[in-house]
Amino acid sequence: MNYVLPFFSISSITMFTMAGLLIIFSTGAEASIGGNYGTIANNLPPPQQVADFLLHSTVINRIRLFDTDPQILQAFANTGIAITVTVPNDQIPHLTNLSSAKKWISDQIQPHFPSTNIIRILVGNEVISTANHLLIRTLIPAMQSLHTALVSASLHRRIQISTPHSLGILTNTTPPSSAKFRRGYDTNVLKPLLSFLRSTSSPFVVNPYPFFGYSIETLDFALFRPNPGLFDQHTKLLYTNMLDAQLDSVYSAMDKLGFSDVEIVIGEIGWPSEGDIDQIGVDVATAAEFNKNLVARVDSGSGTPLMPNRTFETYIFAIFNENLKSGPTSERNFGIFRSDLTPIYDIGILRPTFRSSNPENSPRSPVRGSPEKRWCVTKPGADTVALQRNIDYVCGMGLDCRPINEGGLCYLPNTVKAHSEYAMNLYYQTMEKHEFDCDFDDTGEITTIDPSYGNCEYQA
Repeated sequence: MNYVLPFFSISSITMFTMAGLLIIFSTGAEASIGGNYGTIANNLPPPQQVADFLLHSTVINRIRLFDTDPQILQAFANTGIAITVTVPNDQIPHLTNLSSAKKWISDQIQPHFPSTNIIRILVGNEVISTANHLLIRTLIPAMQSLHTALVSASLHRRIQISTPHSLGILTNTTPPSSAKFRRGYDTNVLKPLLSFLRSTSSPFVVNPYPFFGYSIETLDFALFRPNPGLFDQHTKLLYTNMLDAQLDSVYSAMDKLGFSDVEIVIGEIGWPSEGDIDQIGVDVATAAEFNKNLVARVDSGSGTPLMPNRTFETYIFAIFNENLKSGPTSERNFGIFRSDLTPIYDIGILRPTFRSSNPENSPRSPVRGSPEKRWCVTKPGADTVALQRNIDYVCGMGLDCRPINEGGLCYLPNTVKAHSEYAMNLYYQTMEKHEFDCDFDDTGEITTIDPSYGNCEYQA
């Protein structure tokens, strides 16, 4: 079957807003996991809490930011976590001036380095896809000025300069071996840009999204499921998933310009867990499947058909959902973690020892179900203030709330939602399980799935 790989410009989705997970690979090195940290939301935990969580509770060791927020950079100081920062698109023209570039490095980078392990500066995001002639014309000069500023500060061997691209820069992508950069951008923009990247030992960053390229017919191909595959008649190579085909299309285009030796970094990739009603394959199970299969693909170290045994630095969306982003529902639901730092689904990034010893930051999976028994649990999206009132009300009645006190069997996870759920169920069971005793101002609902976990037993 010939799978067509549509490469859309998605700058409206990704520009300075996306957050995701990063799986980082470098040739000959073991893959490790990091994460994009986006902040277009009003319910995120404080940066220090995020840094502590990622450092101690997960195997994430790299973070990508979409600005240079000083509070976040300070939060990651002395953690050793590698940080990539971003120059917003609108600042690009100003940074062509060397004095401005030096001031930017002095103001944005040097106050935090080296205590914060900043390893890369991304200049803009999908600039070519904006079709803004001023931004495109000033992109490479700005990158050059920033690199010169790094040299002046003796930081050029520690911090790279690059810029991410959507796959809209490609044409003739099926089969992958026929792909090339679009006319007008190939020799005028991308060739000098690749030359700069080669001379500074920096990577070419692209944002491939199987999510934005799949159809009903190609869903299995996008999700790494068994499928007929895509056969490239020119190279006689078979592609079993869309990501490999996308990466080899990028490689083919680079090779045609003579830059096959420049490393490729996957700047953004992910799958949302919720979408609009007309979207097929957008749910928690599919998002978990895609990211788990992606991690497995990464960990295999198999590379792609044109780049066998090659590893790639890969940023996966997303650490958090971002509830203030505009557009379709899916744009707000790329996160793997909720704002209370519990997983929406698990792709194996929580530390095994932490998961087993401390349920605070691990999935609270229901352990069993019963058609006869009923439990009272919190409704999804219930307001935290209302849930705290539930705790105060139930425990103020004199019911036994010791299990959710510090040191109690149900104290962890130490969140308002978890404690409220235990208290609400305690009240519901004590009051002989009337349905109205689980209403709690419309913050509770009844379930037949036992919410007990570990040594924490919910009454029934």
